[in-house]
Amino acid sequence: MEITKNDRIGDILMMKENAADILTECGMHCVYCPSAAMETLEEACMVHGLDVKYVLAELNADSN
Repeated sequence: MEITKNDRIGDILMMKENAADILTECGMHCVYCPSAAMETLEEACMVHGLDVKYVLAELNADSN
């Protein structure tokens, strides 16, 4: 299943076994924060000043 910018961080963490590692490597260090779980990937990237296209590519390129 492909992850999109509209998926919530909490859902992504449940969908993909190593999503927390990938998000942390991209610069998103508060993936387990309760408020982060309800943010979409796009919202979280905006808050952290990250390129959502890059983060999506990293999440979707990994096979786990």
